[in-house]
Amino acid sequence: MGHSNSGFSKTGLDRLREVLAGHVESGKIPGLVALVSRGEETHVETIGTMRHDGGAPMSRDTIFRMASTSKPVAVSATMVLLDECRLRLDEPVDSWLPELADRQVLKRPDGPLDETVPARRPITVRDLLTSTCGLGLDLTAKTAPIMGAFFEQGVYGQEDGWLLPGSDPDEWMRRLGTLPLMHQPGERWLYNLSDDVLGVLVARVTGQPFETFLHERIFEPLGMTDTGFHVPADKIHRLPPLYAPDWQTGEFNVEDPAEGGHHSQPPAFPSSGGGLDSTADDYHAYFRMLLNGGMHDGRQILSRPAVELMTTNRLTPEQQAAREVWARNGVHTGYGLGQHGGWGFGMAVRTYRGDYAPIGQFGWDGGAGTTTYADPHNQLVGILLTQTGMSTPDSARAIHDFWTTLYQAIDN
Repeated sequence: MGHSNSGFSKTGLDRLREVLAGHVESGKIPGLVALVSRGEETHVETIGTMRHDGGAPMSRDTIFRMASTSKPVAVSATMVLLDECRLRLDEPVDSWLPELADRQVLKRPDGPLDETVPARRPITVRDLLTSTCGLGLDLTAKTAPIMGAFFEQGVYGQEDGWLLPGSDPDEWMRRLGTLPLMHQPGERWLYNLSDDVLGVLVARVTGQPFETFLHERIFEPLGMTDTGFHVPADKIHRLPPLYAPDWQTGEFNVEDPAEGGHHSQPPAFPSSGGGLDSTADDYHAYFRMLLNGGMHDGRQILSRPAVELMTTNRLTPEQQAAREVWARNGVHTGYGLGQHGGWGFGMAVRTYRGDYAPIGQFGWDGGAGTTTYADPHNQLVGILLTQTGMSTPDSARAIHDFWTTLYQAIDN
């Protein structure tokens, strides 16, 4: 087998490019950017074009909608506040988020909204960090009244069908406060909503807009100059359209254009759960910082204990069992993604070996066709970014094949 100096075999990297190129050549994914690193060595592949009908080629500095891969990055703002003792893990959030005080909880998560019991205790910072606050998106219970209420109340979904919140944070919290919890606080892992609440919490604790705090404490120190909740006009040419292929015909429908789209101007609600735009190199800097115990260029961005809390499983056995059931029951909706076992703070943590990745790998995937994980055992970071949403399995298949071939390319 051919060797390189990067900890990957040359044969393996050639195979990785061949497999990814096959997905683009199939015509189902217009283009992609892949970045892999071990130690100090980094390898990047740029394949295909920004648009399905051609145009500019993908480049290393192409900016992508990170979707749910926003979560592992945005959660760092809360960790800064924990490091500085401005927040405490098991402290109730009522004083900053009074909309979540004195909650009622559904008798049954799929039951009528007016059949409730009082919450046994307040929601804590830990509940939000572990996605166990009692509210979240459950794609295995789409017909439950509470799921419909999320969209009827405008907690999620905008008039044009865009999923991310469209109101300002205070109005969003007001709407959220009209709804009962689905489960008791701390009882069950539920997807996404806790991450968006964390963004509001950070803004209220710091007295700064969430994005401003992230820029000052995380993005600027890491040199993440292309990361934010929108793409400025002078960079918009680097943002491809987001496609949502028709699930029957595969036709490339534009879900979000670049110019004039949702990411071309600052949003009313900077979504910690899914709103970031970024590049492969920016995300690489962040995940390398996590692998380095919070250090970047001799500067401590996050404390080592904070990083360890984020990147190791934080769910109780009962919470983890419920998450595994959720993942298995929804395996078809995510095209096989999301099978990890555990959850840290804002990200998945592999607690069992279910595929080619080892136990301890952490990160997450995004519905816009993105994936980013770090692997402490192999000192590896892998990032694959596409502009093809998961209305079809095509980008998910590329993600699976990326990780399958990447792990075969490791050369010890």
